[in-house]
Amino acid sequence: MTRDTVPVATVRPLRRDAELNRRKIIASARIVFSERGFGATLDDIAHHAGLGVGTVYRRFPSKEHLVEAMFADRLDEIRVLAEEALEVGDPWEAFADLLLRTAALHADDRGLREVMLSNNFGQERVAEAKGRLIPLAMKVVQRAKDSGQLRADFEATDIAIIHMMIGSVIEYTQDVRPELWRRYLGVLLDGLRADRCHEADQQHKALDVESLETVMCTWQPHH
Repeated sequence: MTRDTVPVATVRPLRRDAELNRRKIIASARIVFSERGFGATLDDIAHHAGLGVGTVYRRFPSKEHLVEAMFADRLDEIRVLAEEALEVGDPWEAFADLLLRTAALHADDRGLREVMLSNNFGQERVAEAKGRLIPLAMKVVQRAKDSGQLRADFEATDIAIIHMMIGSVIEYTQDVRPELWRRYLGVLLDGLRADRCHEADQQHKALDVESLETVMCTWQPHH
């Protein structure tokens, strides 16, 4: 057979099959990670997708590669929420709504909650997405403090700790009262208002950025 008669089109079905498998893997991973968090394995995802384990490992050599493909874009969704919060006229409402909308995403997607609160999942794209989000969150917090509505000792690093607290409520009550976390977020927000702040509450300062990074490297979700 000469070079001119090689049926070039014969490679295309393989490429389509590979892309179809990739989409199946990501779709299954969204479901499995959302329900079970990162305690799930690539084998679990292969089983859910109805694919061989080898097929999954050819596309994604490790769980971290799959997390990177899935969650960098989801973190950018949270960045958009922060950008929208900066457009809200009332700084307190902007701050409270950002916490509420972010917690709602966490409640619906355990994997997203874990990748947000831990530095042990994902690689460069996830880190870059977090890097784009943090300055916006700091602006939302500063606006609320400057308005005199958010207690003066609150720092942007406190947001992650609050989500760790709310995440525990989500994990322990989701099978009984899946929306109960909203009650406790409301209680926390009530305590964050400047007019509810007392000197006795301020003896323990917020984490600095370096300390928060240490916490996020050691925090492990409950599985």
